[in-house]
Amino acid sequence: MIQSYFDTVQLVERLHRHFLDVLRTELRRLSIEDINAVQALLLANIGAEDVVIRDLKDRGYYHGSNVSYNIKKLTETGYLEQERCSHDRRAIRLKLTDKGMTLCDHIRELQTYLSDEMGKTGLSAAQMDSAIHTLESVERTWTDFIRYGRRPG
Repeated sequence: MIQSYFDTVQLVERLHRHFLDVLRTELRRLSIEDINAVQALLLANIGAEDVVIRDLKDRGYYHGSNVSYNIKKLTETGYLEQERCSHDRRAIRLKLTDKGMTLCDHIRELQTYLSDEMGKTGLSAAQMDSAIHTLESVERTWTDFIRYGRRPG
């Protein structure tokens, strides 16, 4: 079990880096040079919904100063709009601009293409569902550890 666990942790890290490489490649193909792959992923995670910065952090996607820097950059480059919430002036609501939505559409199209390619290699939806279930179990274990620490025993 311990080796499988270590292999899974390394694979998750490697997959994240590879996915950023995929996004970098797509940004180059689209001749987009004003943002990086991490920022493109942030846009994709925001998508068509309006979100509050705090929600991005609460979902576990991003951390403090990192998300603040990237949001500032995406606003400066015209991919995001920021607006103070009327009911809580401390909260800032984010919304993609038309430029941001266009990039998100390209990323969704890329995801569809990659999904189709995986299907062509024989990877099934059931196999993907099994992988998701396994990774969610790892995530749950890590979340419990962060919240509650080691269990006695």
